[in-house]
Amino acid sequence: MSHFNKILVVIDPTEDNHKALSRALEMSEKHPCDITVFLTIYDFSYEMTTMLSSDERTVMQNAVLEDKKEWLIELIKQTKQNNTNISTEVVWHNRPYESITRAAIEGQFDLVIKSTHKHDSLKSVIFTPTDWHLLRKCPCPVLLVKDHAWPKNSKVLAAVSAGTDDASHALLNYEIINHACFMAGLLQSDTHLINAYPPTPMNIAVEIPEFDTVKYNENMKNHHQTSLSKLALDFNIDDNKTHIVEGLPEDVIPEVARTLDAELVVIGTVGRTGISAALIGNTAEHVIDNLNCDLLALKPPDFISPIKA
Repeated sequence: MSHFNKILVVIDPTEDNHKALSRALEMSEKHPCDITVFLTIYDFSYEMTTMLSSDERTVMQNAVLEDKKEWLIELIKQTKQNNTNISTEVVWHNRPYESITRAAIEGQFDLVIKSTHKHDSLKSVIFTPTDWHLLRKCPCPVLLVKDHAWPKNSKVLAAVSAGTDDASHALLNYEIINHACFMAGLLQSDTHLINAYPPTPMNIAVEIPEFDTVKYNENMKNHHQTSLSKLALDFNIDDNKTHIVEGLPEDVIPEVARTLDAELVVIGTVGRTGISAALIGNTAEHVIDNLNCDLLALKPPDFISPIKA
């Protein structure tokens, strides 16, 4: 069973309502853990102050860091309502995703929590959001928080690829359900499983007239249903809480989450980077903007981050 004993909370100074910190404190009430509130800051003007020496610029930067640390301490005082152990860390870095990932690795954190919001599609093509970088490069689980509440007796939706023959994906399926069951236990919720399966390739029906599309689709659905039922049985999840839906994951997962009014979706991401990420992307990235609830993204057990401590 998974346990989030050390949580790194990423603060967005532009927000008035710090959803990530609220989520972390909510989790700490249900499951004792240590929380580190983390803030990355950078001001290019401090680097361009040629009238000052390197030491003087360092002193100025340290003064800014200390000021932000005091702000975090005050923020925690205003928000904290229990006896959770909370520390602060403020770093000077021009790439937030890199500083967050490095802090997660060096601090051996079990979970990173960050608030998120809808991205502008054009901007996402030109400047990849910090969220996307974390999904691709942060080795520990990442919880992206939206405004959706966490009521009791709700649903946690685990998105799996039950029909896979790939060993790494099969292990990731178990990690996803394991984490979903853990979170459902914390939140006094039910665990549901969702599996999207691909529609019949229409070009085959055109090129091969005798191809039976109905039979093909039925066989595909039965294959995924059998595989999903086995996964559900392994975790004592009722069959009526499994959902097999034809379509693309980025369409199916948000739709089922909305129908169930899920409070959390747990999904795996392969951490694709470089050209393949730019051209293909990751399922988790496509799902984010279409969800109206929180997203917990996990890496495969053998994932190695391109960012080093």
